Amino acid sequence: MGKIFTPTAENWPATADAVVIGGGIVGVATAFWLSRAGLDTVLLEMRSDLSSLTSAQSIESFRAQFTEPAMSELAQESIRIHENFAEIIGIPDYDIALRHTGYLFVTDDPGKVDSLKAAVAKHHTLGVTDSEFLNAAEIHARFPYISERAVAATFRQRDGQFSSHAVTQGFAKGSTARFLLNTRVTGIRQDAQGVAAVETPHGAIATRLVVNAAGPFAGVVGRMVGLDLPLQPMRRQKVYIAPKPQIPQDAPLVIDIGSDAYWRPETGGAFIAWVDPDDRVREPSEHLPTDWDFPATVLDKLIPLTPFWETVCDTLKRSDVMLSAGQYVYTPDDQPLIGPLPDVPGFYLNCGYWAGVMLGAAAGRRVADLATGVLAPQQNALRPTRYAEGITTTGDSFLRGHH
Repeated sequence: MGKIFTPTAENWPATADAVVIGGGIVGVATAFWLSRAGLDTVLLEMRSDLSSLTSAQSIESFRAQFTEPAMSELAQESIRIHENFAEIIGIPDYDIALRHTGYLFVTDDPGKVDSLKAAVAKHHTLGVTDSEFLNAAEIHARFPYISERAVAATFRQRDGQFSSHAVTQGFAKGSTARFLLNTRVTGIRQDAQGVAAVETPHGAIATRLVVNAAGPFAGVVGRMVGLDLPLQPMRRQKVYIAPKPQIPQDAPLVIDIGSDAYWRPETGGAFIAWVDPDDRVREPSEHLPTDWDFPATVLDKLIPLTPFWETVCDTLKRSDVMLSAGQYVYTPDDQPLIGPLPDVPGFYLNCGYWAGVMLGAAAGRRVADLATGVLAPQQNALRPTRYAEGITTTGDSFLRGHH
């Protein structure tokens, strides 16, 4: 059973086989798999709780509908882990509230029909053979709340949602790692062999293996070892709409691929959001501003393809709307950085995510496999050296939020 605590002088770990920096879902999954591989693992989280920053701002959904081979591979493996989660973490009947509610990517633009067909064909070649292309008649027969304007969609029923908090806590409880809260990393020592220790206000931990899973703060951690990582933190806002009878609770996550606005039902209400292409790259922050007019902007974008939102708007009060924000982190090819950096022996990355909640489970296992030699660096398509090697591919999955 993993231990989660704020350290004192009496219980400070002076050494560890591996130190993971960052207590979101990606970092905690990494700590789980490293400890499962037999390494004495310590995770450092600067805040007072695990999964309380970026992970907490997700809409807690997952999909296998990716067209990038490396992303699809991680997504499919993560879904298998989540579907067998209690058995994998060794806690019988552990519930992560997983539901296969589906993802529906829909358009009213005839010019996008071929792109949707191509996406489904690509899904199938990558092993996601239950992804479907739907024509207008099929959309309206299965999803009557979708506007008659819709002309095409892709759909996969076994995409869905889960509790990212429950997943994070389950990985922590099912591990043998120690999770140190209120412990901010201030530096990383190196010697002739590479990484030597991680420094914090509580003291240092001697280690030869450090994993940077610091989410939007991963660039800050990278600079501690002299690296300028190709990471761009971007604000992403989301809105919770209080329960309204017009919101269909049996709906999948619905994405308008023309506007990048989306929604899904949640406890009688809904999460709604939009990827603002004009939002700027920001410094990482624990406290992000929100735009007061963002909910109205999103609702305006949702109404054309899901017109029931217009009726919802007629009854909305200020108290029905809750707005918050987190940060996605983008890389030059919109895919995460996973694995060791040869320039700094012992320093590993597991960062650069806009889809960390849905990919973290498998990505953590990949880092453990790389660190223990189960997987060779060249077998990992998401290795951080791929840019220097010239083997990158530009992503084209829908709703990746980067244009």
